Amino acid sequence: MKLLVIGGSGLLGREIVRQAELADHRVTATFHHHRPAKRADLQVTATFHHHRPAESADREVAATFHDRQAGARGRRIDIRDRAAVAGLVAEVGPEVIVNAAYQQADWVTTADGGMHVAAAAARAGARLVHVSSDAIFSGRADCYDETARPDPITPYGAAKAAAEVAVRGLVADAAIVRTSLIIGGGESVTERHVRGLATGEREGALFTDDIRCPVHVGDLAAAILELTAEPGVHHVAGADAISRHELGVLIARRDGLDETALPTASRARSGLPGALAVRLDCEATQSRLTTRLRGAREFLTTPEQDRMPFGRS
Repeated sequence: MKLLVIGGSGLLGREIVRQAELADHRVTATFHHHRPAKRADLQVTATFHHHRPAESADREVAATFHDRQAGARGRRIDIRDRAAVAGLVAEVGPEVIVNAAYQQADWVTTADGGMHVAAAAARAGARLVHVSSDAIFSGRADCYDETARPDPITPYGAAKAAAEVAVRGLVADAAIVRTSLIIGGGESVTERHVRGLATGEREGALFTDDIRCPVHVGDLAAAILELTAEPGVHHVAGADAISRHELGVLIARRDGLDETALPTASRARSGLPGALAVRLDCEATQSRLTTRLRGAREFLTTPEQDRMPFGRS
């Protein structure tokens, strides 16, 4: 399979690249600081952020890299630029595109960028996997299965919902993969935040009433690769619905940090926007997967289950 990953400089993108290359797919991968491991005979095209994935990024750009002996050759592309995205897709000629680009504060990257990728996929006749989020839901329902209608209450959720509409309109057989908090090997924004709180290097608190279904990045990446030929909406999240505070405690215990140092708060009383509890029902999607979607209470308490193949930033 010839695969193009958009947004692969991030935690999820790097893991998709790693697993796809291990499966001998021809990968067009995103790149930032950690070049994806690749065989010397494989040409890799990479899109990467201008800054580290955990930091603010002004734009997403792309560069073409040949094998590691030949060195790197760069060509920049802003995914907010529809013509530039179309040009990259036409040049690479992928069979499958995975859009894992992430920029929470930027409507243009999230909504318009998703539309640009979908339009390019449609023009090239490529299959599309669009990674979406549980942020498209308000949390007013007890849980949300794949048939649930988006009802976002934040700008980011609205941008993700708009991107889904564009994807459905442009690529009828696209796979839309909705997920939750992505965790893995200390790499995620959530894990870094917890470490900062536990060590006193960062201010803030963990909500005890903010419920999500964290997923391990390895499970999510494996599921995405399985779903490349499965049109429709899919929910891929962890089996445990837990609060951000409980998640923080699990991370602190895994990392040998003082869990009692983690400040707590209530989102309901904070006045901050956002859903209180979003539980994704993944039963229908799980029935089609060979990948088992583990819960955080499992993958964060069994150290060997949470080891990641790439180094930390």
